[in-house]
Amino acid sequence: MDCVVIEDDSDGEDDTGTGGCRGIWPLHYSACTYTRPGPNTRPKSKEADMMDRHLRELLNDQFNKELYSAYLYMDFADYYHTRGLHGFGNWYDVQVQEERDHAMLMRAWMLKRGETIELLPIAKPDKTITDDADPLHFALAHEQYVTGLIHTLHDAAEAAGDTDSAKFLDWFVKEQVEEEENATSMIERYDKAVAGGTLEALDTELKARRWKAPSLRVDIF
Repeated sequence: MDCVVIEDDSDGEDDTGTGGCRGIWPLHYSACTYTRPGPNTRPKSKEADMMDRHLRELLNDQFNKELYSAYLYMDFADYYHTRGLHGFGNWYDVQVQEERDHAMLMRAWMLKRGETIELLPIAKPDKTITDDADPLHFALAHEQYVTGLIHTLHDAAEAAGDTDSAKFLDWFVKEQVEEEENATSMIERYDKAVAGGTLEALDTELKARRWKAPSLRVDIF
């Protein structure tokens, strides 16, 4: 393909003057806004016609699953807030925003390729929480599940010869390594805090976590 713009701003520098993102998706916590182009301003390209049908379906499904992840982590956040563990609640509030961002990146990539997302129903979280440690273990299992989905997507892009989509998905492969590391670390930190009687201190520490825009940017106009 001749021209596909994917920017991985992993150096942390803001190259746009808008908090590291530019007209990609509407984010409540950023200066970015997105106005959907009219039907005559975004013609379907030859490259878009070449997107493999199976890959397109997998991308659409992953968009839905990323939003489910946001629902799941919102459920965890609400549990902790009702328990008075607001630092843990904040941790998962930030996770909600990250999963939303992942979904919007999937959508942006589809739009760039001239495709549209089919908005399917989002499943209701079905985890039964009986202990303060449960969400942490559920989160790790979920991230391991998502890692498998991302690798399946990446394999599908390579099998279809879609090198641009494979490049786009490289970021998600790396992101999942970090997600699993974070989920594992949270379990270890919780267990250590409970054993040492420092859970309140850990909860206070977790209140400082803040959302950051993803380093990957996809320009769709």
